[in-house]
Amino acid sequence: MPYAIVVMGVSGCGKSSVGNALADRLGYDFVDADDLHPPENVAKMRGGTPLTDEDRWPWLAAVEAAMRERLMRGAGIVVACSALKRSYRDSLRSAGEAVRFVHLAGSQELIGARVARRRSHFFDPKLLASQFATLEAPDPADETDVTVLDAGAPLDSVVADAGALFTPPRQ
Repeated sequence: MPYAIVVMGVSGCGKSSVGNALADRLGYDFVDADDLHPPENVAKMRGGTPLTDEDRWPWLAAVEAAMRERLMRGAGIVVACSALKRSYRDSLRSAGEAVRFVHLAGSQELIGARVARRRSHFFDPKLLASQFATLEAPDPADETDVTVLDAGAPLDSVVADAGALFTPPRQ
C-alpha cells in the first residue's frame, strides 16, 4: 500500500533533505509544501512576518489535495510540510487513511544554526522562534501515525530509519 508521508517540523529541521532522499528510496513522488504557498505567504515570510492560521488554511488545502490526488492514483508521495499544529495535521489526515508523519525534532539551538547558514530560502531566520512557539509536538499516545526522529542525526541515518517504517521486511 502506498503512503502519503509528511516529513514535518520547524523550518530548518531537514524536511526537504530527508523528504527528497526518502522519496528516492521509496520510489515515491516528492513535493515541497513550500512550493505550494501562495505568493502572499512567501512575501510575508520573506519580510519576517509570521503566518497566521488564516494564511495557512488555503496552503494546507493545497497540500492535502496533492496528497489525495497521488493516493487516488495508487501512488505514494512524500511531502515536506511543517504541519506544526495538531489541527494542521488533522487537516492533512483528511487525504486518506494512508497518511503518516515523520516529525524531525531538534533543539532551537541546532535548528537555529542551520537556518542561519541557509542562503537560498525565503524564510527569515527571525521567524524560527515563532515556529517553535507554534509547534504542538505530536502526542504519541493519540497521534499514533507520527514517528519522531532526531533532526540532529546524520541524513543517511534519518532516511534509513524513516525508510524502514515504510518498506516491507524482506522475506
